[in-house]
Parts: sequence; C-alpha cells; structure tokens
Amino acid sequence: MNFTETLHSNPIFEVIARQAAALDVRAYVIGGFVRDLILKRPSKDIDIVCIGSGIDLAEAVGRELKVPVIVFKNFGTAMLPAHADQTTYTEATETVPGSRSLGWEVEFVGARKESYRSDSRKPLVENGTLEDDQNRRDFTINAMGISLNESDFGQLLDPFGGLDDLRRKTIRTPLEPKITFSDDPLRMMRAIRFASQLGFDIEPDTFDAIIEMKDRLAIVSRERITDELNKIILSAKPSYGFKLLYHAGLLDLIFPELLALKGVETIEGKGHKDNFYHTLQVLDNVAERSDDLWLRWAALLHDIAKPATKRFDPKVGWTFHGHEDLGAKQVPGIFRQMKLPLNEKMRFVKKLVRLHLRPIALVKEQITDSALRRLLIEAGDDLEALMNLCRADITSKNYDRVKKHLANFDKVERKLRELDERDKLRNFQPVITGELIMEAFGLKPSKEVGLIKVAIREAILEGTVVNTLEAAIPFMIEEGRKMGLEPVKELPIQADQSVSHDSSSPESPQ
Repeated sequence: MNFTETLHSNPIFEVIARQAAALDVRAYVIGGFVRDLILKRPSKDIDIVCIGSGIDLAEAVGRELKVPVIVFKNFGTAMLPAHADQTTYTEATETVPGSRSLGWEVEFVGARKESYRSDSRKPLVENGTLEDDQNRRDFTINAMGISLNESDFGQLLDPFGGLDDLRRKTIRTPLEPKITFSDDPLRMMRAIRFASQLGFDIEPDTFDAIIEMKDRLAIVSRERITDELNKIILSAKPSYGFKLLYHAGLLDLIFPELLALKGVETIEGKGHKDNFYHTLQVLDNVAERSDDLWLRWAALLHDIAKPATKRFDPKVGWTFHGHEDLGAKQVPGIFRQMKLPLNEKMRFVKKLVRLHLRPIALVKEQITDSALRRLLIEAGDDLEALMNLCRADITSKNYDRVKKHLANFDKVERKLRELDERDKLRNFQPVITGELIMEAFGLKPSKEVGLIKVAIREAILEGTVVNTLEAAIPFMIEEGRKMGLEPVKELPIQADQSVSHDSSSPESPQ
C-alpha cells in the first residue's frame, strides 16, 4: 500500500523529507497518524521517527517553516506545536523562534529501543533501528510506519500485520503480550481504550494477558490511569470499555465504588435492578446526547451511593432512600482519588448527582410553581444538563413506560421555560442579605440572622413575597418582631408598610 498522493496533500511531509535528506537521515511517519489515515479518522498529531537525531531534524524543519520548536532534552524528543503560542511545557525549551501556526502537533524522536525494570514503567532508552522502534510499540495497529525517504516515499511499513488487524477490527500486541504489558502496564488500559474508541475486539491472547498481568497496574500513576479512563468515558459507546475493564479485572483495581453497584439481591421474591448495568446504560444514553466529559461523569456517579443506602422493606421491596444526597457527598472524595479537578467541574457533577431525582419526582405529582421554582433556582445554568441526565436515567425496557416518562419530562421542561422567561429566576439570590439583616436589627452573626434569611427565601420561593426590597423589607421586619427584635435604624421602606402580595407585579414569581 502506498500513500504518496495522500502525503503530498500535506506540505509538512515534503518539508520533513527534504530536511531529512539534507541531514542524511531516514525519516518515517509512524503510529496513530498512520492508523487514523487508514481508518479515515481525523487526527491532530503526527509522530516522526528518524534514524538519527530527532531534535536536529525538528529544528531543521522548524527553521524552514518558521515555526517554534519545543525541545525535551531529557527525553531526546522535540515538537512543533500546533499553535505558535503553545509554549507551556515542563522541562522544555524553545530553540527555534517563530510565530506561524501549523494546525498539527508534530513530534520528532530518534529511533530507539527500550528495556524496563520490574518496578517502573519508565524505560532505559538507547539508540536503535526502525525495527527496534516498531518492536517497542504497544499494538500492531500503532506500529505501522510510512516512509518519507526518496527511495520509497509513501510506502507502508507493516512488520506485524497491523493493516490486517485494522481490517479484522482487532487489538493485538506486536510482541508476546505478557512482555508488552509487563514492560508498560498502562498499555492494558490503552488496549481497552482503543477497543472502546474504535469498537474493536481485543485478541484473546492479548486479553488473557491483561487478566494475568492486571496487578502490574499498581506501578502506574493515578493521573495516567484516569487519563485513559476519561478517553473511555468519551467513547461513542463507553459501556463497552467499562465492561472490558470489568471482565479483565481492572475495574476492581481502579474504580471499586462503581463495581460495588453490580449484582441483584432478592428477598421474598422481590429483587432490584442491577445498578451497575443500569449506570452503564445511563452513561451510553448521555453519550448519545452530549460529548461533555463532566456530564458523562455525572451519569457514571448518579447512583454511586445506592449500595450504601440499600434497604429491604417487606411492604415496598428494595429502597435506596437518600442515595442522591449521599452520592453528592461522595463525589469530592472520588474526584480526589481519581486526581480529577476539584473545581467547578467537580461542583457541577456534585450538583447533578444531588438533583438527579428532582425532575423525576416532579413528573409523578401535580406540578406546582413552587416546586418548579425551587428546581429552577437550584439547577441554575445547569438545568439543561440536569434534564439530559434525567432523560438518560430512563432505562426501562417497557417502551410505553419510557414514552410516558419522556412526555412528562417535556411537560416539566415546558413549564420550567415559561417560569424562567417570566420570573428570571436562574441563579436567584434574595435581595435581603445577611449583612442587611444584621444592620437593620443591630445583630452580629447569629442563629436569628439565619432564621430570618431562611424565612425570606422560603417566602420568595413559595411566591408569597416578591423578590424586591419594597416587599421583602416589611416581611423581614415582621419575622424579626416574631423573635422580639426591632429595627435599630430607619430603613428604606417604612416598618409599618404591609407585606406585598401583589401578584400583578411584573417581577412577581406568581
């Protein structure tokens, strides 16, 4: 198979070939770019291997293209970043100045062979041949190369049958799989990640080796494991990857909380659904609606506290009361353990886990403005994500039941939109703050201040008080007087003004 015409369509390969010839080194494009080129998948990264100094070749290419070159001296590699301002790399130096953007990230490395110690996945590296370099690749589909040399430009080099494995949709290691996984145990996660991303099978001997070598994953950093896990979560059908993780024995090592959902218990003829497979179905359902990683994490964690809250009631069967609140409390710990960000991403997941039953509860009862108003305020800008999660949470095999629930969700969403357009309650905050209450009654931070704040908030949410100073200050004074408090200063609204219930006001939540 020859890719001459395809390579000529991207000028960067001609530049690399020209500079490699000038330096008298042989160069090849190798790995994921070749795989994706054959599969006709989009690719953003190009890996170049040369028989010689990858750094020298990168600098020569950078000079001709007038783009910056980032050198990683400790690793003997260099990179042309996709964008000219992409210069933040640990232990890297920019050796060739430039301002042009390529749109591709191109990494250069000299061909090498590697050897590993049993207690580390960091190899001992020495110069090698192209064959040595291909031998060290993780899978046959990633070990294919294309020549950039004048004598055989565009020719596919496929020593391990990667092309046939692509056609068979098979993940297989180029060398004996136990050696491949023992050398670098992260490759076990990568095997499952590629299978999940591409919809491929893992060759039986390769999968058996993962099962046998799974404990080697202990030497891999949590950050690298989570990076692969996130890529599985972002697959088109992530449940496939998680089922492979489960059957390989890796899931118990990296995410035991999820595996704890598995299984069905039956008492007095009453059983519950298998919450592990339900969760994976919810994750797949969300994946059909959104490519947002954090919404997918919310799907993965929405029922995470069910094992801890499972109870059997002889009258109603199995219950999981409070699993949404306990699950929300578990989210920060799981994120910390997984080395995921403890910022607004975590708070978004925590919020959705806590609220995921609220819309479902609304479809089962007569919908009041008060209940809708509370949901609208608590969800804020994340309402659409919450509703996506709730729709995905309907996994019944009963078509009529699913259709009924979805129709009810349509009704809830319509009412929420109408309420939001009318009252502008997203990210609502009461106009009366704790500072104003303390100033009005001459109080320090205290229980009374909290009670008055709660009373005002509840009155606004119930629609009995409009969220304006004109309405809320008289109500605040009333609540203070119930506790024996009197204003200590003149307020913008007279203390004897009655509490407003004017539902005709344009700002009224009624």
